[in-house]
Amino acid sequence: MALPPPGHPRVQPKAVDRLTRHLRALPALLGVLLLLGAIYAVQKEFRHLRLEDVGTALDAIPRRALAISFLWTIVSYFVLTFYDRLGTIYAGHKVSYGRVAFASFCAYALSHNLGFSAVSGAAVRYRLYAHWGMSPGQIARTVAFCSLTFAFGGMVLGGAILLLEPRAVPFFGDVLPVATLRAVGAAMWAIVAAYVTLSRVLGTLRLYGHQISLPGLRMALAQVVLATVDVAITAAIFYTLLPAAHGPGAALTFPVFLGVYVTSYTAGLAANLPGGIGVFDTAILFGLERYLPAPDILGAIVVFRLYYYVIPLFLAGTLFAGNEVLLRGGGLLQATVAARGVQALARWSEPEFAVAAATGAVMLSGMMLLGVGVVAPHTDFSWLDPDYADFATQAGQFIPSLIGAGLVVLAIGLSHRVNLAWSATILLLVGGAAFAATQPSRLWIAGVLVLTTLLIAPFRASFYRHARVLAGPLEASTALSLLSLVVCVLALAGLRQHVRMLPNNAWWSVVLSPEVPNSLRVSVALAVGLALIAIWRLVRPGRVTWHPWNAEARLRLARFGPLPATGADGVVWGEAEQAGIAFRRCGRVLLGLGDPAGAAMDQVSAIWRLRDLAHQEGLDPAIWRAGPALLKVYGDIGLTALPLGADGLPLPEAANETPASEQYLVCMAERDLSALLPLLPGLAMAEAME
Repeated sequence: MALPPPGHPRVQPKAVDRLTRHLRALPALLGVLLLLGAIYAVQKEFRHLRLEDVGTALDAIPRRALAISFLWTIVSYFVLTFYDRLGTIYAGHKVSYGRVAFASFCAYALSHNLGFSAVSGAAVRYRLYAHWGMSPGQIARTVAFCSLTFAFGGMVLGGAILLLEPRAVPFFGDVLPVATLRAVGAAMWAIVAAYVTLSRVLGTLRLYGHQISLPGLRMALAQVVLATVDVAITAAIFYTLLPAAHGPGAALTFPVFLGVYVTSYTAGLAANLPGGIGVFDTAILFGLERYLPAPDILGAIVVFRLYYYVIPLFLAGTLFAGNEVLLRGGGLLQATVAARGVQALARWSEPEFAVAAATGAVMLSGMMLLGVGVVAPHTDFSWLDPDYADFATQAGQFIPSLIGAGLVVLAIGLSHRVNLAWSATILLLVGGAAFAATQPSRLWIAGVLVLTTLLIAPFRASFYRHARVLAGPLEASTALSLLSLVVCVLALAGLRQHVRMLPNNAWWSVVLSPEVPNSLRVSVALAVGLALIAIWRLVRPGRVTWHPWNAEARLRLARFGPLPATGADGVVWGEAEQAGIAFRRCGRVLLGLGDPAGAAMDQVSAIWRLRDLAHQEGLDPAIWRAGPALLKVYGDIGLTALPLGADGLPLPEAANETPASEQYLVCMAERDLSALLPLLPGLAMAEAME
């Protein structure tokens, strides 16, 4: 692959670059749209649901069913461990089952719930398997193997349902012709059969310029069987919690439920939201409504999420944190790891983990406050002071839904590590908890918000970036955003009086309700929309500036240390401007050319500013020819190290442990390693010609 020439602001044309940024935002936009659609659909179809009815349904679940469902959960996570077991064998670096089970449980429990790249299943595997001596290339093959295996389970069972019970598939089963559904099912089976056949016939497959090693017939068959069993067992966790049910002309058999479950789970994955929150639940609710009353379905959803998501998340988080303490605190272990030369490869960033966990928790809290108005509780405020009781009655769902929308926007600011977003989030969480605490039927909401507050409060130092409003002199656009926010808040306070009598006066319900005048609906929509835009414009991070690679920049950087041997696009300085790092833009990667040169106290800030510049431009950060001294810092920004030889190219993979080196390529290996490896020979050649 040809190396892009230095000196150009971007490798791609600006129009293509903008399109790429928009395409990257599509999954998040799709998730938000699906969530809003789910809230609207449930509110429209199940507006008379009450929390008391759901509680009654929960109490009615037999203890035997609860115990069996819990056992199915244990079996499900046990089966998942064999994904990684086969994956490490396929990658050529067999890891002991105990380690594989630990890595698999942590990876799946965290990624099921959070879904953010910093703590995704891939990133967790890179962190753990690197410590156990696997190279990034081997880990990449393991991750790809696990992802492909998971897909096969959905294809096999989804294809079977479409072939045998096509009408069991919610939404599509009532719309599309049976012949079309069966053709899709046959295509799914054909894909799986083609994979197994190619694994038997071919040793390798070349696809889009990449050479892929196929696992062989026996392992391919094991993949298909394992994935099919896994999906069926996970569905059994939910199915066990449901009472016996019959629909129009048919009973809710396990094959019929599988059709609903696989479709709903796929919708949750497509939503790109933590745990498929809202979308998965809505799809299940609509898919089963012909067989069961809504409270029974919601009761099963609550227990399923507790078993399969919440309990494993806390267990995995505790185990993972304990493992980090052992890695950093165990003297003998540290000495052993250092002697093997993989200590630098085995670093994980607690700040990165904290930011991702905080972002996920705040996002979920915001979605909870947005959606809690779907289920209308019986609320008694007679025990409060009359003045406050009147205010609480009028506020209803209006204020909680506004707080929820604000938390969703602030979660985006948290993901960018903005300190103002942290402060505003704490304020909204405390306010939301205080309001929820006045409603006896929603004390659990107050508890969730308090726990979320306690989760993010200790990590103030992790949110180090200044908001644009605080990063420089007050600009006209910032002043306009402040004014807009104040006006919108005052407008919403005035509009509250006109919606207080609605049974559900959440702002989104008012906007969608045909029972209120159009002028009021438009006013609420505009006020909320403009307020959210103003909040984002106020908490978005300040911009990182960089300097072009001209004579002045080269002279200035040369005062701190040797210049990179190959050309650059620019240089980023540390906060104190006593250290700098040259970089090139290579496709979707902002590639630093060696460690920062300059004062040690400012090198770390230069690395973080390079990371911020990459995120600002929609790129991923990486460093070529990084030395071992700063690998800890690179680990703190979520990068994984790949050892390089003296020629700047990757060292051959070792069967037992990662070789030690004096130079590394550090990158987001789970995303960018395959794109960077073909560029390294060109970099090395350009360096030799300088």
